Amino acid sequence: MPTMIEAPSVITTGGQDEKRIDEYLGRVQGGETTMSVALMQAPSGWREPGQRPEFEEFTLVLSGMLCVEHADGAMNVRAGQAVITHPGEWVRYSTPEPEGAQYVAICRPAFSPETVHRDAEP
Repeated sequence: MPTMIEAPSVITTGGQDEKRIDEYLGRVQGGETTMSVALMQAPSGWREPGQRPEFEEFTLVLSGMLCVEHADGAMNVRAGQAVITHPGEWVRYSTPEPEGAQYVAICRPAFSPETVHRDAEP
């Protein structure tokens, strides 16, 4: 029988430019470790520290633009576009445009604070 997910677990990042995370599948929502699926809503000017995650991340932008910095430069991923980042790659996400961005992030295995390996903040 199919399993209904009635509502996501809501996670907020805190800080000045707070990003909202609605996790539909993952470690917070039900303890799933093989994959996580989350809807992200990031305001204009949001930026997270760089990271070198152990997981693969598939990101589909629904609205706005997500800037993805990487070791060789940066790319702007706009509504209707997607990007895949691979385990061990350094990346940093931000939303520099006025409308911010709404996007879906799918991580395999599931996102974990222990496996994201964020850069130390200055």
